[in-house]
Amino acid sequence: MGIPEYWIADYAALGARKFIGNPKQPTIFVCELVDGEYQMTPFQGNAAISSSIFSQLNLTAQQIFDAAN
Repeated sequence: MGIPEYWIADYAALGARKFIGNPKQPTIFVCELVDGEYQMTPFQGNAAISSSIFSQLNLTAQQIFDAAN
């Protein structure tokens, strides 16, 4: 469909260890369309989220998860 970017919020850390690490922890994935394929970049804890669509965004994964509580 050509969606340039989408996000996945794995707030319960249900993803596979190969994606979210060991020990598992809540992760935000930014999935960016590059040359017809999606590149998934994980963000956890206090790492600043990087987005090509929302370049002025100044959030961390932890801030997003904290706001949901």
